[in-house]
Amino acid sequence: MKAVVAAARGAPGAGVRGDSFNRPSDVTWDRAGNIYVADGFGSNNRIAKFTKDGNFVKSWGQTGSAQGQFNQIRGIAADASGNLYVADAGNKRIQVFDGEGAFKSQISGVGTPQAICISGGATPHLFSSNSNGAESMENGEIYKVKLTGEVVGKFGKAGKMPKEFGIVNAIDCRTENDLWVGEIWNWRAQKVTLKK
Repeated sequence: MKAVVAAARGAPGAGVRGDSFNRPSDVTWDRAGNIYVADGFGSNNRIAKFTKDGNFVKSWGQTGSAQGQFNQIRGIAADASGNLYVADAGNKRIQVFDGEGAFKSQISGVGTPQAICISGGATPHLFSSNSNGAESMENGEIYKVKLTGEVVGKFGKAGKMPKEFGIVNAIDCRTENDLWVGEIWNWRAQKVTLKK
């Protein structure tokens, strides 16, 4: 009997239609209005897709480290082409999928990604925060990445002073050079303007 129940549920951490969320961490929308929920901070490690009216379409992912598997999804963002960028913090990478969940590529070399966003403008970029722990003065920088995966640069460090960051959990980057950065540790939001 247990084998039948486990088979009906799906792979460990995947969640299935009708499942409850387990500490979802982020949400994004594509140009058609479809909603994507990053359900990966608890025991589920998946992306759930809904129509713009809130009807469940599908979910993908499960706990693990292979392509399409996740370990603590912290953030999700969509680009203008409908690609989804998923901050897979536990695996120290950002995975890229199409809107149906097909794996396209991964971006590494950006520390432990937490908050991510895609900038507007003629040449959009991905911005990703490198998570620092609650008591850590290590890491804390923000990476600027081309949508091809090439890291353009990074700025900031952990701390409490201006242009220093303490557990960045949200980034708004509607333009390429003006960011709003939300920090848990410092209980603040900073506006950061990058030099052109």
